[in-house]
Amino acid sequence: MTIRVLLADDQALVRAGFRSLLGRAKDIEVVGEAGTGDEAVRTARALRPDVVLMDIRMPGTDGLTATRTLVDDPALAECRVIVLTTFETDEYVFAALRAGASGFLTKEIEPDDLRQAVRAVAAGDALLSPGATRRVIEQFAHRPAAPTETPERLDVLTAREREVTRLIATGLSNDQIAARLVISPLTAKTHVTRALAKLGARDRAQLVILAYETGLVRPGTHSVQDLS
Repeated sequence: MTIRVLLADDQALVRAGFRSLLGRAKDIEVVGEAGTGDEAVRTARALRPDVVLMDIRMPGTDGLTATRTLVDDPALAECRVIVLTTFETDEYVFAALRAGASGFLTKEIEPDDLRQAVRAVAAGDALLSPGATRRVIEQFAHRPAAPTETPERLDVLTAREREVTRLIATGLSNDQIAARLVISPLTAKTHVTRALAKLGARDRAQLVILAYETGLVRPGTHSVQDLS
């Protein structure tokens, strides 16, 4: 199946670059472009893309607000948003994840990684595995002084589902979780699916947010080396 992508960035050259890179993949099609947040919302509603690559800094309605609008639209329930940002300078990344983005990329991403990222998010995964991503998540997750969700929110989970959620929040993939817990990848995936359903989470990124907000995982308790 072809993955339909919408590019939202106020710089035409950036959009052209991403269009060129994505166009080299037979399973990915860029179906539209937008130069503002408002235009991104209108175009997404018209074209119903599978994935939106959303620049977080645009004139007028910014990418964060546009992301929240798209995620809250029932008609776009199957649409996933990837936020585009500049590493270590953008202070809205964590807020974008909380708004419902399925992850984020830096604009310096390698071509193969860009295409794979689009595929991963279209398949329902979150862009939370690379070490740089984990560092940024921890950087912004520490900002709340205390958990903003009660720990009881996780009471619906079994002990195993709670552990799987914790490992997801530290950036592990299903295969890595399976290896850590000595279970099959299929079993790990089943635990992830059940945790998503029980917590009403949109995707893995939202599980990460809940893990931080309930205090299940605390920033700085896992080093990048530990998560590799």
